Amino acid sequence: MLSSKRILLGVTGSIACYKSADLASKLTQLGAAVDVVLTSAALNFVSPLTFQSVTGRRAYVDADLWGLEGHVLHVSLGKQADLLAIAPATANTLAKLASGQADNLLTLAALSSTAPLLLAPAMDGGMYGHPATQANLKTLKERGAFILGPQSGHLASGLSGVGRMLEPTELVGHMRALLGRTGPLAGRNVLVTAGGTQEAIDSVRSITNRSSGRQGYALAQAALDLGAAVTLISAPTTLAPPVGALLVSVTSADDMLAAVLAEAKDADILLMAAAVADFRPSKEVEEKIKRAEGVPVLDLEANPDILLELQKTKGLKPKVTIGFAAESKDLIENAKQKLKAKALDLIVANDITANDAGFEVDTNRVVLLDKSGKQEELPLLRKEEVARVVVERATALLAEK
Repeated sequence: MLSSKRILLGVTGSIACYKSADLASKLTQLGAAVDVVLTSAALNFVSPLTFQSVTGRRAYVDADLWGLEGHVLHVSLGKQADLLAIAPATANTLAKLASGQADNLLTLAALSSTAPLLLAPAMDGGMYGHPATQANLKTLKERGAFILGPQSGHLASGLSGVGRMLEPTELVGHMRALLGRTGPLAGRNVLVTAGGTQEAIDSVRSITNRSSGRQGYALAQAALDLGAAVTLISAPTTLAPPVGALLVSVTSADDMLAAVLAEAKDADILLMAAAVADFRPSKEVEEKIKRAEGVPVLDLEANPDILLELQKTKGLKPKVTIGFAAESKDLIENAKQKLKAKALDLIVANDITANDAGFEVDTNRVVLLDKSGKQEELPLLRKEEVARVVVERATALLAEK
């Protein structure tokens, strides 16, 4: 996802350094080239070898500044970076950055860099709330730095308060958003639906399906990676929404229909990945149905078809609309019928009978069909990779229009 990006990660003297190693690992797994600079204080908590092990690249320390490449090292590190992130950023380093001091390799590189600056503060006690720290943060924000956190919680001293560095997963999300903000979907609105809707039987039971929401959430992240403003309409799931997405939580098909109709007017692209229940109980029982009352008879009625309802509503349909077809037989024929009936630009068809694709797994095997009749079968891919392909296709279709 970040294969063309180079990230300079500064690590300063805080116990939160252990999170930085995880952060460097996660960024590397996404394809980024991560160069790490450790301050002398950071070396009291973690070694360069830790970072070299997870990034596969050399980690730098202050001693390198005075080596054979010392006269240009800070310049090359700063200039080559697409993003400079300092995590953890201690109160001391924040003060240095705010005053323009450059007494170590990291602060020299920061002065040399024109890349976006992301700071994840971490400190103990009342240091974060101290007027000096707050003044430094204000100065850095005014210069365009992105300040993320800190969080409130248990601190290394045993105190509780504001000072904990954000978790690596959240920081990665913010970095992806920063790196993607000038992408081909910058200034565009993408609407994504995800998850399996739930149709109430009584006060405790419902009809639902096996959709985990993973594919829809991956689509939302892929659109964010390309710079889009993303609204994610999600049925209940255990997944955390991607950083930067506007989450609209819904439960039933009716809830999702209302949310889609409300949001579609501003959308350039709609990615309808949710597994919306086709049927619902014709009558919801307010109280829990008791076993002692015998086996109930469940009468069903059809739920509205969201894409068909959207098609009927003049002026609401986004410029590009992509649907999904989860089928257990006649995959291509059923997908073609849905593509035509719902006037889609593209449909993503997948066979839900496969053990390694579809519901409740991290991988998917899909066929893309467009309205010109073209078919493209993708190999087994992680859902994040499928999402990237689909969003790239949507971007190309939008450009054509």
